[in-house]
Amino acid sequence: MIPRHQKILFSVLLAAALIMTGVLWHLRQRAHQRLLAGEDSAPTKAPEVAPTEQATLLVANDADGSLLVQARSLPLPGDPNARARVLLGELLDLYAAPDAAHPVTGGASGVAQVFLLPVPSSKDSQNSGDELAVVNLTGNFAASHPSGLETETLTVLSICGTLRANLPHVTKVRFLVDGQQRPNLAGHADLTRTYLTADAVPTGGANP
Repeated sequence: MIPRHQKILFSVLLAAALIMTGVLWHLRQRAHQRLLAGEDSAPTKAPEVAPTEQATLLVANDADGSLLVQARSLPLPGDPNARARVLLGELLDLYAAPDAAHPVTGGASGVAQVFLLPVPSSKDSQNSGDELAVVNLTGNFAASHPSGLETETLTVLSICGTLRANLPHVTKVRFLVDGQQRPNLAGHADLTRTYLTADAVPTGGANP
């Protein structure tokens, strides 16, 4: 026979368990309703689409070592850093195309970031608005780039020329690979130096 005090204790524990079950169910329902209310009240905003603008790319041609001007209509964001990355991504996509005149694999993913920094002006300089572009390439892009002084130099100069053609304040360019300084691109083109965008001179035009 179960003692009376044990029956009382069992009844109290059972009642407490039922109460806790009810409380937990109520809290669960309230949390669910809040989640639904949050989803319903969240504003629906369409993703911003950058306006299409006319861009100028300096495209390398291995056949004659030239830099050809090519016009493209691209959606370009307003932020200069993002704009520079989109421009260079389009340039590298051209090089990754099957019929590229300057074949380099990787495409737009070869550019990790582009940062535009002000160039300190000297006492004699009036160009206080000049900017330095720091182009951070990916290790995969550098590793897969064809080796050779001319082909590497064409890649570097086409990047510099494309930045200058669309962002006139960019007068200098430095290159990083995976965020680190690297001696060269694929064994030849020096990446420890600062390049002048004025040195990237187009040698001809190309059809859009």
